[in-house]
Amino acid sequence: MSRFFFKFFVSALFAVAALSASAQPAVQPTVDITKVPAAAQPSQQFDVGAATEAYMSLMPPAAVARSNAYFEGGYWLILWDFLYGAVICLLLLNLRWSARMRDAAVRVTRFRWLQPIPYAVLYTLAAAVLGFPLEYYENYVREHKYGMATQTFGPWMGDEFKSLLVSLVISSIAMVLLFAIVRKFPNTWWIWGAAASMGLMTILIAIGPVFLQPIFNTPKKLADPKITTPILRMAHANGIPTNDVWQIDASRQTTRMSANVSGFGNTMRITLNDNLIRRGSPEEIQAVMGHEMGHYVMNHIPKSLMFFLIVIVLSFAYFFWGIKWALSRWGERWQIHSISDPAVVPLVLLLVSILSFVSTPINNTFTRVQEKEADMFGLNASRQPDGFAQAAIHLGEYRKMRPGPIEEFLFYDHPSGYNRIHSAMVWKSQNLELFPQQPKQASQ
Repeated sequence: MSRFFFKFFVSALFAVAALSASAQPAVQPTVDITKVPAAAQPSQQFDVGAATEAYMSLMPPAAVARSNAYFEGGYWLILWDFLYGAVICLLLLNLRWSARMRDAAVRVTRFRWLQPIPYAVLYTLAAAVLGFPLEYYENYVREHKYGMATQTFGPWMGDEFKSLLVSLVISSIAMVLLFAIVRKFPNTWWIWGAAASMGLMTILIAIGPVFLQPIFNTPKKLADPKITTPILRMAHANGIPTNDVWQIDASRQTTRMSANVSGFGNTMRITLNDNLIRRGSPEEIQAVMGHEMGHYVMNHIPKSLMFFLIVIVLSFAYFFWGIKWALSRWGERWQIHSISDPAVVPLVLLLVSILSFVSTPINNTFTRVQEKEADMFGLNASRQPDGFAQAAIHLGEYRKMRPGPIEEFLFYDHPSGYNRIHSAMVWKSQNLELFPQQPKQASQ
């Protein structure tokens, strides 16, 4: 088995080198927002529909076509990610590689509670090697093709290696804890396992901004008062306890613009990526940060944790039934002795992938509703509807702006760009007194 993995990995690296040598240079984004369209200027004749379409027309047809192709291709990747991951799990089970990794873990240590650690290391490495071709296409080749990536192959592989190390640590801890629970509570492990998984998720959210993010990017305090002063004023007005704004060097990896208010308690941080600082207007930055603060003020992290607690409990009940049924049919063939056997991990992950694939519209809807709430909070907090529309167009460089309703329900975890601009223009039409009035004029 180890020889197979080694040969597979070496072959994949040669294929990568060949593809990298012929890779096309990144296509830079074409949308540059500098002025508010004439139809979106405040006036007595302000029309929401016309203002929305004026902003939508700022995207050149070529940019719209590229954005649509990129985002619609992502629909197929959801399917291919699921099928590819399922094939890996089935290979590890049916070829009994998982059982052999379990046997190797037993040889490493006689302490049963420690055996999940060497198994976790072997499994994570095996999954990384087998999954590398799709990972390379999806996150390197495709991102460069559509102008989203800025890294050359070497630095990209460096980040991939960092991700692998983080996965090794987290998966080892999780497996030790969960298999200890399965052995301690053979009939009710699904309840205690759900609670433990929820605890691990909460810890990762808390430590992410301080301990995990710096592994991949360098955070530093933003010192430009033109940017920080309005952001901190908005934060203090909404009860966010911070006196610092952070930035990260995301441009070393991507052209995407983003920001977040992450963590909680002592680890809470307001963070902008340098693409947003470089490309966004002051109004756009304030609108984006108002949105992100909305997540914090409206307690979206605790609400998400409660939602996922319900999801995790139901998922573990499904695992309890599914694992028992599958082992009764194929356990002997797979050489998996019981549910407390680490070799069961590919089966668990196969069940996870099936459930995740089927529940994609539900999870997307939950997130999309929260994003809509944060949009409205951000508009009220920042009072920058035009900045909000500009942000929607910049995000439209890699998100289809005008999907159909079923398409948006199934695949969107944020409101579409059209709907976000329309909401901003509705807000503007209802608050025209906040903006200097001027006569309606021809488009510029």
